[in-house]
Amino acid sequence: MNIHEYQAKELLRKYGVPTLEGRMAESVDAAVDAAKEIGGDLWVVKAQIHAGGRGKAGGVKLARSLDEVKAHAEEILGKTLVTHQTGPEGKVVHKLFVEQGCDIETELYAGLTLDRAQGRLVVMASTEGGVEIEEVAEESPEKIFRETIDPAYGLKPYQARRIAFGMGLEGKVAGKVASFIVKLARAFVDTDAAMAEINPLVITKQGDVIALDAKMGFDSNALYRQAAIVEMRDLTEEDEKEVEAKKSNLSYITLEGNIGCLVNGAGLAMSTMDTIKYYGGAPANFLDVGGGANKDQVASAFKIILKDPNVKAILVNIFGGIMRCDTIAEGVVAAVEEVKLDVPLVVRLEGTNVELGREIIENSGLPIQTATSLADGAEKAVKAIEAS
Repeated sequence: MNIHEYQAKELLRKYGVPTLEGRMAESVDAAVDAAKEIGGDLWVVKAQIHAGGRGKAGGVKLARSLDEVKAHAEEILGKTLVTHQTGPEGKVVHKLFVEQGCDIETELYAGLTLDRAQGRLVVMASTEGGVEIEEVAEESPEKIFRETIDPAYGLKPYQARRIAFGMGLEGKVAGKVASFIVKLARAFVDTDAAMAEINPLVITKQGDVIALDAKMGFDSNALYRQAAIVEMRDLTEEDEKEVEAKKSNLSYITLEGNIGCLVNGAGLAMSTMDTIKYYGGAPANFLDVGGGANKDQVASAFKIILKDPNVKAILVNIFGGIMRCDTIAEGVVAAVEEVKLDVPLVVRLEGTNVELGREIIENSGLPIQTATSLADGAEKAVKAIEAS
């Protein structure tokens, strides 16, 4: 689960991480009022979406007057920002963050994530602030400084100082950066974060160390103990189909293909997608209804697939163990009868009550193709699109 910049900064401030004063706004007038409350003569108007690269996409604007704040708010609100993280479809801006400006002397980078090779958290920092960390890793890996966090002791102050000194910082500024990193690490662990990125981490001309931007994502498996963070969830930033799937306890992820998949079991779902690719098709989704889904869940899964306008055919692939084939068949028939199906449907059933399931499909009178194997089903789904 991800949160917005303004929410991440609100959270980090509780751990003593220094940020600038800012206000969230959902209208042009609110943005102007926010600038007035903040005061001063320099503000930054920022689009709030769950993606990086906002500045390059025109979602971050500097304002030196209230008129400029208003003009920038009018320009950004409602705009679709396309960045390297949103994909070509982009994200619509519904919220702004108006923040006070500052005199920047130096831009750094600081972040935390899980190093899967070590199975431990790692702090990363770089002198290349304002640049995507992936670019730095590829072009100048020697400019990234890392410290692994021992889960028994946490990040120690000497490790944070070593990072600061490694970046060439000295004196009070080095101490402030080290303190900043320790506080960021504490916030990361306490909130069950999966990623925290401060880019840029700036040193002002006055010698202050400030999080000029903040991005945080959290481990969804730990949200049950993070009620305050769950309240920050913005459903408008998430795929509508994925949100609906979660409500029905279904595992669903939108992909870019045109063959909808309804499968039971994550491994079988992956195999189904691979087989579709083998026959020249492209899966439109990953959808695992699980081993114990009921008729209503199957019907819900079917409806979610059909909400994707890119879907041109559907492949149902069920191996019945705990999940009985007749239950799947009843759910498919119920969903097809309720929703106007205008794309080819291929169903492959095998396992518990398979004969009963096939009988339900055949007696339904619906235009459903049956398949004898996964390969047969994938090939029929691909050919159905080619023929349409």
